[in-house]
Amino acid sequence: MSMKTSDVVVGVDIGSSKIAVVIGRVEDEVINILGVSEIPSKGIKKGQIVNIDEAAGVINLALDSAERMAGLSAERAFVSISGVNIEGENSKGVVAVSQPNGEISEYDVERVLEAAGAVSLPATREIIHVVPKTFTVDGEGGIKDPVGMSGVRLEVDTHIITANNATIKNIERILTQEAGVEVQALVFSGLASSLATLSDTEKELGVILADIGAGVTNIAVYVDGSLSYTSVIPIGARHITNDLAIGLRISLESAEKVKLFLSDHKKRKGELVKKEDDELDLEHLHIPEDVRKVSRKTLTEGIIRPRLNELFTMIAIEIKKSGFATQTPAGIVVTGGGAKTVGVEDAAKRMLSMPVRVGYPVNIAGLIDDVETPTFSTAVGLLRSAENYKTAEPSFSMGSLFGNFNLNFGSGDSIKKLKKLISKFIPL
Repeated sequence: MSMKTSDVVVGVDIGSSKIAVVIGRVEDEVINILGVSEIPSKGIKKGQIVNIDEAAGVINLALDSAERMAGLSAERAFVSISGVNIEGENSKGVVAVSQPNGEISEYDVERVLEAAGAVSLPATREIIHVVPKTFTVDGEGGIKDPVGMSGVRLEVDTHIITANNATIKNIERILTQEAGVEVQALVFSGLASSLATLSDTEKELGVILADIGAGVTNIAVYVDGSLSYTSVIPIGARHITNDLAIGLRISLESAEKVKLFLSDHKKRKGELVKKEDDELDLEHLHIPEDVRKVSRKTLTEGIIRPRLNELFTMIAIEIKKSGFATQTPAGIVVTGGGAKTVGVEDAAKRMLSMPVRVGYPVNIAGLIDDVETPTFSTAVGLLRSAENYKTAEPSFSMGSLFGNFNLNFGSGDSIKKLKKLISKFIPL
């Protein structure tokens, strides 16, 4: 069965530790999950594809598994993009209102967003998002939606997110050529996670999202309801796994099992910890190395805590660099697979001195058992981003708007290019 229904959406989260695919139907405010899969990554390091064949293999497996569960075949997908190649900057755009009567139309909004996106970029970079923050009409600022208002001059403040051309092309090649799935839009992982986990109230108050992946940590700062700062920190939860592997002299696979075991420790404390000696019995984990008894305190306070302190120190530096440190009273929401690490909330409170909570995907229904976890925040957020994605049918007005791009509307490829271009200007 082919997915022709417009409200069925596919999200492909390409991570350093896992490929997660979620298929869902957007029903009002709720996403009904129809299919889910999670496959360990290969060929991906710190969010970057380093081996096309390996990455294509696991992405195909993950897509096949989710498709079988959903009983649907994916034709298009919203795909995450991450890595230290991601950069964010703020930009302004100004245009004259086109209608003689001064009424602002969606066409004017698209023009002013295009103007804001006309920033000078190296040939190696490409814009993936132009996210509007606020509009100004004839000097009156703070406007969220100017359509229908009257004025002569329309201005916009935006947050622009750019990525490396090579990264974009690698992702598109794998999805289109190897998996046979059209990339409907590329979405920055930190932005996707924020759509899945943050409330409107938090965004209005001012909030920081830290999406801790295996290889990188994505930062997104919201002020007055708008995305205002993004960055990527080149360390993630795998650094903790590495230290556990070194400290216990075990493999990375075994260390990951121990880390997850410690994360679940509080839930089953009574059966795992002998209070008199604080020993953890690792025998049931069946790790190949001869490690049976370890001290919980040594692992959590001697190895994990210093690494978490280091990570949140780097996050604190990014918050200071953003210039919005005093404008985020809602605090920080920590999500991603790294948010399940034991002691993560305490470390965030200790190093940042602000309110902290762990972010879980919200407003979901259906097969939620697998996705009600911080690990799936980006994948669910990709489905959420589809709610604000507009596909444009070719028209003369669009032809004049994007005339500089020399699109030939008789070509299917050109229509795809137009849709891709317009998707960058849609507020997520």
